[in-house]
Amino acid sequence: MKVTGFSFLRNAIINDYPAKEAILSVLPVCDDFIVALGNSSDETSEMVKSIDPKIRTIDTVWDDSIREGGRVFADETNKALAAISEDTDWMIYIQGDEAIHEDYLPLIKKEMEQELNNSNVEALLLKYKHFYASYDYLAESRRWYRREVRIIKNLPGVRSYRDAQGFRINDRKLKVKLIDAYVYHYGWVKPPKGLQGKVRNFNQFYQTPEWIEENYPIQDTYDMHNADRLVHFKGSHPKVMQTRIAAANWKFDKDLTKAPPKMNFRRRLLQKIEDLTGLRLFEYRNYKIVK
Repeated sequence: MKVTGFSFLRNAIINDYPAKEAILSVLPVCDDFIVALGNSSDETSEMVKSIDPKIRTIDTVWDDSIREGGRVFADETNKALAAISEDTDWMIYIQGDEAIHEDYLPLIKKEMEQELNNSNVEALLLKYKHFYASYDYLAESRRWYRREVRIIKNLPGVRSYRDAQGFRINDRKLKVKLIDAYVYHYGWVKPPKGLQGKVRNFNQFYQTPEWIEENYPIQDTYDMHNADRLVHFKGSHPKVMQTRIAAANWKFDKDLTKAPPKMNFRRRLLQKIEDLTGLRLFEYRNYKIVK
């Protein structure tokens, strides 16, 4: 069984993404790894090439004129996909602000081996933990996706979908198996001003500059505008993240879980139902769970 990891990156250092840690977190179960390196203005390329001999890079140029639903992210993901060799069996996708805890790697490898020849399973669906503001808080609400496809069989027609959150095969939903493994998403871990910068930079691939200025003006205070509600994280982080966390886990002068949830009535009602029953009604699913 051959496993290839893949990702896309641009200006990971400027944007303070844990891209090196992201790659290292899945590298132990990968035979090789492909990174589509965009036209960065920092040392992202040099950083990636210094990580491990398993990594192969391809140089790309982003189309900055695309602001239709973040489609440029899918375009860059597909460039990495196209570079994966035909003899690869499974592909592990990791974005530059994600990591997988080492505790889940044995299970992931076992599931890939078990489902390798099962044509009814085309991908593995992983669960998510979305960290927000600092490494001590998780954003938990319907606003944040609970699961996503990150491990896919190397089948003809597999393409990144919309803004690269998930995948489809010949424009149909993948048949997936949900497994008990988590992706740790760190893209929203920033100090107050950095968090605003993240939101503004992220939206440039979706919106016009005028829209960004109107909806996300620069402020000096922390604003949980994009979180809805936070809860304390009580587990452990991946080992590859430990050095980064020790150096930059800032503290806030108040408990952010005490902030009033920023949800309208409908979201509050549906969230209450989910909290009580575990059911997420009307959840968007870009996949079909078959097992």
